[in-house]
Amino acid sequence: MSHPSPHPITVTTAPLAVGRGCVIDIAELAKTIPLFPVDREMQLADVAAARSAAAERIGWAAIFLKGYGIVAREVPVLRSWLAGRIVRRIATSSHSVAVLTINRTDEEADRLFFARLVRPDDTPLPLLQAAIDRFATEPTERVFKRQLQLEALPGGLRRVILRWNMRSASPKRATRVGTFSLSTLAGFGVTNRFHPTLCTTSLSYGPLDADGRCLVTAIADHRVLDGAAVARALARLEEVLTNEIVTELRSVPAAPAGVAA
Repeated sequence: MSHPSPHPITVTTAPLAVGRGCVIDIAELAKTIPLFPVDREMQLADVAAARSAAAERIGWAAIFLKGYGIVAREVPVLRSWLAGRIVRRIATSSHSVAVLTINRTDEEADRLFFARLVRPDDTPLPLLQAAIDRFATEPTERVFKRQLQLEALPGGLRRVILRWNMRSASPKRATRVGTFSLSTLAGFGVTNRFHPTLCTTSLSYGPLDADGRCLVTAIADHRVLDGAAVARALARLEEVLTNEIVTELRSVPAAPAGVAA
């Protein structure tokens, strides 16, 4: 014979946190894309050493964004997406627009924002880092004005706009959706190998181990490219990071002896 619990279960409900509806829309739309992950373990000890020697702080996000931007400049499919509704075609942007997922604390609650960085491949690393810092620190109503406007719309209208932008061949599509994205939790000491994205490819990387090895993942839209192309892009990315990016990092003035970068 069961006895009634002295502490019965109760359930409370609350409205979605501000901005959560937009994240839900993106996650649900991403489920309509046949995304698949490709991993590559990279040896980035030389990159880490050059980064540590630089006087200016250059974050890993800036390093990966510029490196992948250089690869995308060489490989047009990494700047492409599936466009059209009735007659499908491949649209390709003349240059990359990177979308960086940034976690901001808004009234003691975590909130995701999406920073657009145009032509990361052509931007010097210190300027790219300065742009990321602005997105991470300046008032959200200033640096994420367009996203806040989208979040304020009724859910049905917001989803129509997102779907339209996903399939559009307009030049504005690149700046609104991006040509590739990056999301990482390496700063928390963990790896997120799979995350929702509306871009054809999206990067993620984990923390470096003691030997300078780093697991890098590219998530890709199977409608636009296949695994072999993604594997080649990751191999080329490692070459770019350990050559062009190391050279640029070494050109940043070295930190004085005894002073941490």
